[in-house]
Amino acid sequence: MADKDDLQESHNYYVDVPMKGEPFQLRGSNSLDWGMKNRLSKIFRPETGRTVMLAIDHGYFLGPTRGLERIDVTILPLLPYADTLMCTRGILRSTIPPTFTRGVVLRSSGGPSILKELSNEEIAVDIEDAIRLNVAALAVQVFVGGEYETKSIHNLTRLVDMGNRYGIPVLGVTAVGREMVRDAKYMRLATRICAELGASYVKTYYVSEGFETVTASCPVPIVIAGGKKVPELEALKMAYNAIQQGAAGVDMGRNIFQSEAPEAMIQAVGKIVHEGMTPEEAYEVYKTLKRG
Repeated sequence: MADKDDLQESHNYYVDVPMKGEPFQLRGSNSLDWGMKNRLSKIFRPETGRTVMLAIDHGYFLGPTRGLERIDVTILPLLPYADTLMCTRGILRSTIPPTFTRGVVLRSSGGPSILKELSNEEIAVDIEDAIRLNVAALAVQVFVGGEYETKSIHNLTRLVDMGNRYGIPVLGVTAVGREMVRDAKYMRLATRICAELGASYVKTYYVSEGFETVTASCPVPIVIAGGKKVPELEALKMAYNAIQQGAAGVDMGRNIFQSEAPEAMIQAVGKIVHEGMTPEEAYEVYKTLKRG
């Protein structure tokens, strides 16, 4: 208890300074609870409103794919350059240092492996475990047009309900199966469905024609998936075009951890997302860091 004899009467009320209320600028998020906004701020940098997510959750259906055989060796050196890490709870507990203080997006759906029908997923994480892990968001796959479309959409809505109860945002991940088209019309449909049903932000694929209509028609932020491994300059061009056409960031995996120089690549991507570099400028950064 404070010493009563040392208490001083308050006197400075700054009556000439208006009370400030800082707006939350992230698209579609102004009416969210404080905890939701705080967690989203661990994903999207407040100064830019954008994010570089590092996706390493592929093992939940692919197993130890190339570049993820030893996450402690290949991925931990990349963490200082990622705004957010997207992973499973098994990898988080077993391999990611608890000193990692940036946002964690937890893969929360799963079920079939690459050997089966991927759309037949269930919610694979209890909300209490997500709270124990102090995650910034929960990620769920949504298979619009897939065989188990309705089940995956119900997974999303159930996860949104649980997340809302405890102030945890949900990332809707639009899946594109082998038989699904990859065009702006499909992406508009899938991303809008995720947003309409409560996802705080959406991950989808970049398309070369009409992507600006996808971002314009989605009322929450969109981040693009990196997709399959392509040459570094091509991946940087994709990131740049997506940002220029309204994306709020990228969630890259294989185009970073399967790069010839992963640390250089993730830093080059960050230059595009947060500093507005052109692909050619960022590629020069990549080559310089690779040589160094």
